[in-house]
Amino acid sequence: MQLSQLYIYPIKSLGAISLQQSKIDRFGLQHDRRWMLVDEQGQFVTQRRHSELCFFDVSAYEDGFRITNRKHTQFGLELPLAKVSGQKKLVTVWNDTINAELVDPEIDELFSQVLGQSVSLVKMPVDGNRQVDPRYAPQGTVTAFSDGFPLLLIGQSSLDHLNAKLQLPIDMLRFRPNLVFTGGEPHFEDTLKTFQIGPAAFQAVKPCSRCVVTTIDPESALRSPEPLRTLSKYRLQDGKVMFGMNVLALSEGFLQVGDSLSQ
Repeated sequence: MQLSQLYIYPIKSLGAISLQQSKIDRFGLQHDRRWMLVDEQGQFVTQRRHSELCFFDVSAYEDGFRITNRKHTQFGLELPLAKVSGQKKLVTVWNDTINAELVDPEIDELFSQVLGQSVSLVKMPVDGNRQVDPRYAPQGTVTAFSDGFPLLLIGQSSLDHLNAKLQLPIDMLRFRPNLVFTGGEPHFEDTLKTFQIGPAAFQAVKPCSRCVVTTIDPESALRSPEPLRTLSKYRLQDGKVMFGMNVLALSEGFLQVGDSLSQ
């Protein structure tokens, strides 16, 4: 088995960037979900309510990221990695409150115009201390603006198995993984405990329960019953649809597509 795809999502709920290699740091993959849009109350903004976020594409350049929009082609901005305003804002991700860094009011205005509501772009401070659920991780284990865990692992065979049951196959990015591997039986990731990818050690902590974001077509922003309807027939656990494995990194280092996965 080997690592076949690496993805980061620099701004929560916006587009993915496919990588050939990535550094692992205290939050997970470097730059993954370090930025996030919030509303005037500081609540996180995601595709769950704003499916049009899927139209935002993110690409990397030497000093940061470029963000464009496939529907609003006049929209475009550059987000330097070090860009912050010097001001902070209390923001909420689920049950967690973080004193995040505000990035730039001009960037806020550009996003607000496209989304039709007032939003702000915030950044996780380098010394941010958002703890992972202590039921699944040791004290001191942190994540940035992910829903709850630093990393998501999915086997390609799990998606292939699902697609064989669907009338219209879907892409892996519907599930927004960080790490995709080839080899093994469908849902082999369910059996993992501690494992290695290349030089790095990982801990599988719990299957990932899937939400309505998986039902949004990223090309059109239209919703449908799939894939949750089909998955509910064979991946239901305690009333939740499970697909993929939430993972913690046990060491920092570098990952590269092609690295071997071993138990």
